[in-house]
Amino acid sequence: MFAGKKVVVVMPAYNAAQTLRQTYEEVMDQGVVDRVIVVDDASRDETVAIAQTLPNARVHRHPQNRGYGGNQKSCYRLALEEGADIVIMVHPDYQYTPKLIPAMVSLIGNDLYPCVLGSRILGGHALAGGMPIWKYVANRFLTAAENLLLGAKLSEYHTGYRAFHRKLLEELPLDRNSDDFVFDNQMLAQIFWFGYQIAEVSCPTKYFPEASSINFRRSTTYGLGCLATGLKFRLAKWGVARSKLFPSRGADALAESAAAK
Repeated sequence: MFAGKKVVVVMPAYNAAQTLRQTYEEVMDQGVVDRVIVVDDASRDETVAIAQTLPNARVHRHPQNRGYGGNQKSCYRLALEEGADIVIMVHPDYQYTPKLIPAMVSLIGNDLYPCVLGSRILGGHALAGGMPIWKYVANRFLTAAENLLLGAKLSEYHTGYRAFHRKLLEELPLDRNSDDFVFDNQMLAQIFWFGYQIAEVSCPTKYFPEASSINFRRSTTYGLGCLATGLKFRLAKWGVARSKLFPSRGADALAESAAAK
């Protein structure tokens, strides 16, 4: 709890048995988290069995793999059902330190920003933390392109460490987004589309064998999807083309989303 607001951490999990408990324990050590929700995307290891032993954790398992974006959709839906006022996504692979949770919660709980990202680029330690050079170069290129297309100034769009205000999650038409990795990028573009600001805090980078990562082929698909999202955003802003991701009028988002269901 922070300033009377309920704080819920969501963990989109897939084969995270080796690091889930360590991540959970550090999350709870921060002293502001009321509830943890673990959504398992049909893991092939002991992720669910371990999650079920964690006190104060709600465990939800997809019978079939729905993809990273599909997992997040379940995470946010369940968090809202739990009555969360502030929702933080923390990967259970321990790549992102939960020690930043109080800072991220403070920025949202004090009504300064509706969304906060843990940036691996701010601070300049991404490569020293083990980020592969090809991922770093791709990150820098895509971020520059997206800042240009979206008219924003983020240090990176590709972090999986994110915090949101409840009202923001309720407004975004997340069901229209991809079930794949590009969901992350579409969500940030939608936040800008609706006129909200995004804050960033510097997050140390940790890469090790147990940390989840996508291969070069899937990274390429993701990168192309990010560029496509940015282009759709820009064309919609110019009124040249419409996209289901970006409703023509921000005030109509909920109505259009409801009609699409």
